[in-house]
Amino acid sequence: MENYIVSARKYRPSTFNTVVGQKALTATLKNAIAGDRLAHAYLFCGSRGVGKTSCARIFAKTINCTHRTADGEACNECHSCQDFNSGRSLNIIELDAASHNGIDDMKALIEQVQVPPTDGRYRVFIIDEVHMLSTAAFNAFLKTLEEPPSYVIFILATTEKHKIIPTILSRCQIYDFNRITINDMVDHLSYVAHNEGITAEPAALGVIARHADGAMRDALSIFDQVAASSRGNITYASAIENLNVLDNSYFERLIDAFKSEDVRQALVVYSEVRDHGFDSLFFINGLAQYIRDLMVARDPLTVKLLEATDDVRLEMANRAQSLPPEFFYRAMNILGNADLNFRSSSNKQFLTELTLIKLCQLLSPSTPAMTPRGS
Repeated sequence: MENYIVSARKYRPSTFNTVVGQKALTATLKNAIAGDRLAHAYLFCGSRGVGKTSCARIFAKTINCTHRTADGEACNECHSCQDFNSGRSLNIIELDAASHNGIDDMKALIEQVQVPPTDGRYRVFIIDEVHMLSTAAFNAFLKTLEEPPSYVIFILATTEKHKIIPTILSRCQIYDFNRITINDMVDHLSYVAHNEGITAEPAALGVIARHADGAMRDALSIFDQVAASSRGNITYASAIENLNVLDNSYFERLIDAFKSEDVRQALVVYSEVRDHGFDSLFFINGLAQYIRDLMVARDPLTVKLLEATDDVRLEMANRAQSLPPEFFYRAMNILGNADLNFRSSSNKQFLTELTLIKLCQLLSPSTPAMTPRGS
């Protein structure tokens, strides 16, 4: 029986063209390789799961490839590429600074820097989570980073750029990786689902992508989880159930209740939410996020701030048109106060129901305008 490989590993990018959501950055790296304008040190910055380490490995493989393709990719056929792909390359050394962050670890790395490549042009040292290096390790590294041998290239990767000391930053070319967009994630997840023979509703993939919060690696891990629980047929219902996500249908019904000033319906929806096991604070924050999303979807200038697929943006924009802008501002203020007061409240159900009652009164002609704080 063939060993199962999780999607995050199986579909890890192996060429620049397969990196998701970083087209401008990968194009710049390919141009640098094609023009033989390589710096001696790079710093890749960005949140988790956006492709920093994958790009570092692809970059390292490509600069040593002896038969690059016409579009600047590694051939994956030459001796250097095959060594890399099989994990036997002596020219690419990786160090996890989260677990090897001391002065002795850095001295050992500096000793390796002095050894020239036995095959290929460059030795590439990839230091992941470089911000975890101790101060002593950073200081020991400075001289080597500034003047490495001509055959050495350093690629540093970090999720916390602000923790890197200025003397390190000044010695590197800095590349900032984007968070992966919802649309890019959905496209890639659709590709993975097709390859794996899994049926997946676009709306379900949208839920997975949003839950991943901009990290492609997380999206693939969540995809595997939902696919396993739904036995290869990923539906919207199976995705929200598996991920414990509040279905937007609850919020849509609440918006209708707010528009019609129907307190009873709002309280019934909240009761259903509680019966399904959702925490009241989770509900309040979910409703606040939904109303915020409606607000930005309402205006063509701000709709791009809504992290969603194009069809969801259009649907929310249409729904938001039936409400005046003032409703969103006042509703967000009420929900923000509810969030602040929730932890100190002795009766959290009462606080939540009172919040919903206030929201039902927002469009009433007798409701006074919200007074700005400090007035």
